[in-house]
Amino acid sequence: MHMFVRKKRHRSGSTSIIVVDKSNNRFREVKVIGASSDPDELCRLCQQAKEWMSSYGGQQQLDFSCESALKEQELKEVERVVGNIENILINGSELLLEKVYHSIGFSAIKDEVLRHLVIARVCQPSSKSGTVEYLKSYFDKDLSLDQIYRYLDKLYSTLQDKVQCISIDHTRSILGGRIGLVFYDVTTLYFETDKSDTLRATGFSKEGRHSNPQVVLGLLVSAGGYPLSYSLFNGSQYEGRTMIPVVEDFVRRFDLDDFVVVADSGLMNKMNLELLRSAGYKYVIGARIKNENEEIKSWILSLEKEEGCFYERNKDHGERLIIGYSSGRARKDAYNRNKGISRLEKSYAGGMITKNSINKRGYNKFLDIGKDVKVSINQAKIAEDSYWDGLKGYLTNTTLSAEQVYEQYQGLWVVERAFRVTKGTLDIRPMFHFTEKRIEAHVCICFIAYKVYKELERVIKKAEINMSVDKVLATAKTITTLKIRLPRNEDVYYKTMLLTPRHKAIKKLFEDDFEFG
Repeated sequence: MHMFVRKKRHRSGSTSIIVVDKSNNRFREVKVIGASSDPDELCRLCQQAKEWMSSYGGQQQLDFSCESALKEQELKEVERVVGNIENILINGSELLLEKVYHSIGFSAIKDEVLRHLVIARVCQPSSKSGTVEYLKSYFDKDLSLDQIYRYLDKLYSTLQDKVQCISIDHTRSILGGRIGLVFYDVTTLYFETDKSDTLRATGFSKEGRHSNPQVVLGLLVSAGGYPLSYSLFNGSQYEGRTMIPVVEDFVRRFDLDDFVVVADSGLMNKMNLELLRSAGYKYVIGARIKNENEEIKSWILSLEKEEGCFYERNKDHGERLIIGYSSGRARKDAYNRNKGISRLEKSYAGGMITKNSINKRGYNKFLDIGKDVKVSINQAKIAEDSYWDGLKGYLTNTTLSAEQVYEQYQGLWVVERAFRVTKGTLDIRPMFHFTEKRIEAHVCICFIAYKVYKELERVIKKAEINMSVDKVLATAKTITTLKIRLPRNEDVYYKTMLLTPRHKAIKKLFEDDFEFG
């Protein structure tokens, strides 16, 4: 049954309003609502007829007289809206990272350029000219290359300290008001050039770029891997000489106490240990157990190698030497030694032994070199070295248990991960800047970007979204925003579109009432 309203004109000049039913191609008058010659009254009767149809036997109203007009009106409205779309921004990642950026407190720096550069670094790390193009294409932001370079010069001299203060204050807040552990490590950042200067110099490169000029980056992070502070050093600087200046500057500027410095044995020498002791710092550092005196080495080698078991020995200056064993470490030690020996055998067997290969990776300790450069491998030294497989030492002046010392030292992976993310995801290197100011500014932007990356990681976990940071960002990059011009309002309307199932999986992060803090 399909009912509609029919207007039936009479010779008298009046018009009847009738409800008509169409079924099986036959028309039947169902109800006469009334008749009138007054236009207002006819409108009232039409409305009455529609109301009657809507309640008659649960039937739905179907007014054929206006259906085509409604369709035409709908089409025109859609065409009008689509015609007023000025741009489609692929800016989901920008919207998300802006929220994180502000929640950390970086919005206290009233600088739009910094925010754009940091977000672009997380979304699409590129050269500065590539960043200009990316910001325009995806976020509709107009920045020129000259603006960015002028900004880098400004950032070097005005904002570096403020950036680190904001990062530390935020880290304190999410750690319950106390920093606690401070992990330190270094890495090298190389340049695609052969030119050296006072900051950039050749040296031992962790990327194997020994011929490229580089700088040494020292980084302090907290438990959980949140970045605290950083410093740049000349590329030829010995890594062990970087730690104490960074820690002392960090403590002085931020008035820290009651914290423990955790560092790898590669950064430690007698001078660093003396400086740590004289400053009154608490520390957990990797011990160079093979460099201990004969008595202690004999004690270490006499210990039973038991998985998860720790042994302690008191030393001077209130320090304890803690020894642990791991079968996994033992396998790794044996593998690395065999690999090094194999390389040595191939080198001297092929007549290619050189000073460089002799000193490579420290495995020259297994070589006996005669007066006429006669080379042989000392099997006794190899056997002696194997006794140390799986053993690891830790030196501390804290009152922590051996298990706690081990756990805190294991936390050094957070610095290694920080370097992996900044070098890999954020592309901190290679660097193409050639002035000290712009090198410092580039590293500062990458430092902020890593802080934003780490905070997004924490927020994702808080929101109980079972996705990695990289997957969330990849999904956010497919979220678009329509930019629609409103001519009568003389304004622009933005509508963010979260349409796919993957979009809806991270929808919570885009809701206004979701708390990022």
